[in-house]
Amino acid sequence: MKLHELSPAAGSKKSVKRVGRGTASGQGKTAGKGQKGAKSRSGYSRQAGFEGGQMPLQRRLPKRGFNNIFATEYAIVNLSQLEERFESGATVDAQALIDAGLIKKTLDGVKVLGRGELTKALTVKVTAVSESAKAKIEAAGGKVEVL
Repeated sequence: MKLHELSPAAGSKKSVKRVGRGTASGQGKTAGKGQKGAKSRSGYSRQAGFEGGQMPLQRRLPKRGFNNIFATEYAIVNLSQLEERFESGATVDAQALIDAGLIKKTLDGVKVLGRGELTKALTVKVTAVSESAKAKIEAAGGKVEVL
């Protein structure tokens, strides 16, 4: 087979509809857009959520509360998860938690919470730690470093 022998698959190529090229063409005058109105104008695009002039749903519903865009969002880890995944004497930091599959990303930091029990002495280096988690880690012979 040579380059000049190549051709597209049958039915895959369609000729372009040439509109607005005279009334005899069948697509002349209004070019298949009908008479007047927004849809016949160039540059027409309906807005998302447009309901034909009826008040759209997002404007009919009441607005409640607010979104604090400045809030600190922590990646949360519990002591029970640390107990399962880490050996005694291990250093637990953000990268170690990602490698262990306990968190996907650090967000604004990592926070350790006190759910569960801890029997292993771990060195925990995180952004934040709850009081109960800190007490349990130190009781198990570990250390807590808040970065």
